[in-house]
Amino acid sequence: MKPAAFAYHAPDSIAGAIELLSSADDAKILAGGQSLVPTMNFRLARPAALVDINRIVAMDSVSTADGVLEIGALARHASFESPVEPGRLGQILARVARFIGHHPIRIRGTFVGSLAHADPAAEWCVVARTLDAMMVAAGPSGVRYIDAETFFQTLFSTDLRPNEILTSVRLPLLDATQHAGFAEYARRTGDFALTMALVVLDVTDGVIERARIGLGGVADKPIRVPDAESAIVGMRPEVAADVVGDAAASSIVPLGDIHGSPEYRTDLIRAMVRRATLDAVSS
Repeated sequence: MKPAAFAYHAPDSIAGAIELLSSADDAKILAGGQSLVPTMNFRLARPAALVDINRIVAMDSVSTADGVLEIGALARHASFESPVEPGRLGQILARVARFIGHHPIRIRGTFVGSLAHADPAAEWCVVARTLDAMMVAAGPSGVRYIDAETFFQTLFSTDLRPNEILTSVRLPLLDATQHAGFAEYARRTGDFALTMALVVLDVTDGVIERARIGLGGVADKPIRVPDAESAIVGMRPEVAADVVGDAAASSIVPLGDIHGSPEYRTDLIRAMVRRATLDAVSS
């Protein structure tokens, strides 16, 4: 398996990468390459040029400021296996990271690259959608900020323009009143999950003041479940765990494929949301 012929560029600045994207026809960004390279080898993707951003040192960073964790485009999955910040956001990212592929994938693939690829069964896409992430895109017209709800459009499709680079993503930090839990089901360790759930509960005086529930692997993009979120507001977390799975399962009709029917995924939604909620309660 070999890719079709392509031109290769390795700029050392964001401006240089944008210029190459703007001047080349059908150019693709290369960071970790864990999704792009296999599709090129199968000739499902045939970009005329690759713009390798690995020499742009400024994008290889993870930093915290003003209540936000900013993740640069070259931060690898493996960077998050240990908490990248001491609070609850760092803890949940570390739990999620261990579900991503296998070790060789985690040391090469990138957090931001996963978002740009926009596979609805990718863990970081669900994290970004659930935690109200803000994407930072740079292009010829300057910097553009895109909220996660707008960014993810459909299967492998985002609001990112052809001549833009997703330079970083910003995640709001979680405070001591916010409890996060994650669960997913895959047939084998390292496989893409058939269903995954991320639950974040804002708890005040022992009751849920706000809930965020995100799902992956069940639709053409990562989604929130507002009916289930509102259903458990005002409940004690341990009580909510007994009802939230049913509330989520009854509020959406998941997609089916060769790996699982809609009915099967409905049962998985029920189970994964309940498990993620119990995980949040214990955090």
